[in-house]
Amino acid sequence: MTPAALRRLIRPGSVDRRVYTDAAIFALEMERLFSRHRGARVVAGRSGHAKRLTCPYHGWTFATDGSLEAMPLAEGYDGADFDRTQHGMKPLPRVQGYRGFVFASLAAEGPDLESFLGPARGALDNMVERAPACELEIAGGSFRAIQRNNWKIYLENLHDGVHAQVVHRASIEASRRVAATLAGPPRFALEVVAANGIPLREMGELEVNCYERGHSDMRGFRKARAEDPAFAEYEAALAQRLGPEGAAAVLDDNRHNALVYPSFSVHPAFQQLRVIVPERVDRTLIEVWCLKMKGAPSFMHRRTIAFANAVHSPASIVKVDDLEAYERVQAGLSDDGWVSLHRGMGRDGASSPLDERFIRNQYEAWLGYMGAA
Repeated sequence: MTPAALRRLIRPGSVDRRVYTDAAIFALEMERLFSRHRGARVVAGRSGHAKRLTCPYHGWTFATDGSLEAMPLAEGYDGADFDRTQHGMKPLPRVQGYRGFVFASLAAEGPDLESFLGPARGALDNMVERAPACELEIAGGSFRAIQRNNWKIYLENLHDGVHAQVVHRASIEASRRVAATLAGPPRFALEVVAANGIPLREMGELEVNCYERGHSDMRGFRKARAEDPAFAEYEAALAQRLGPEGAAAVLDDNRHNALVYPSFSVHPAFQQLRVIVPERVDRTLIEVWCLKMKGAPSFMHRRTIAFANAVHSPASIVKVDDLEAYERVQAGLSDDGWVSLHRGMGRDGASSPLDERFIRNQYEAWLGYMGAA
């Protein structure tokens, strides 16, 4: 598809429905945004230890640095123009780290990591600074959910403040009913779910920041600081490193979520990390990881897991509503036509979750990555 043809898919305030449904466009996205490689997958596990790696197809064995160590019927290559040193596993062209997060790129050329992240790295800074030991670690596995929708539909929902009262009405009402029966303050999970019912006026007062390359973040609407002795213990531990004022500054930097376009999202205040993996034009894998703050009381990691169970688990009363909504949107895109992204175009000033500027920002980046800017 030519750059001119790609540009015709995007208008000011609207996009052609084919960007969500056309398999040829999806294949081009995989090449230019995600750089998917070809070849048999050597490692199927998501974690573990191994002294060497063996291809499950023809049995070639590789060292952990990717070099080819052995292969069956090696004598069959005698006399052939075959250089074993040239047939190892292909190394990633670029790997860089930031605050303990490791980013890898399959593209040989591109900006360095800090330039790529730009201001969006502030969300990662805040996640790390929240740890009393100023370090995070992965503890446990992750939720994995297959969504029957194009990957861009998921990204377009990340800062959307309009859908919550409609899509999540049942869970909002249920959480409020249960909370009303409790003698003391509502439990953390109930507060997390009920917060989706924030009035639109208050939602509109929150700020959404749009950055270059499609990145963005949104201010938080859930209470990130708890008023109980266990959270006070955590704040005291953080203050030992940062001082009371420094700890308060970190904890008051309340971001609902942040997007590193096109495949990475975090909830800084609740130590959640999401990886977006497009599998087909109408199928997307989402992985959700809970990060543990080193030096924090164990209560804080239990709180992180409770947030994930309430919001991100495929079986939660919140996520199932999102999944059905995404699938219905994907089904509705089967006809020709255009999708409106006009909301907020005529308004000056800061962006909010009630407009669609962050989605328009994503498509500006999309055109650039697709070679059509």
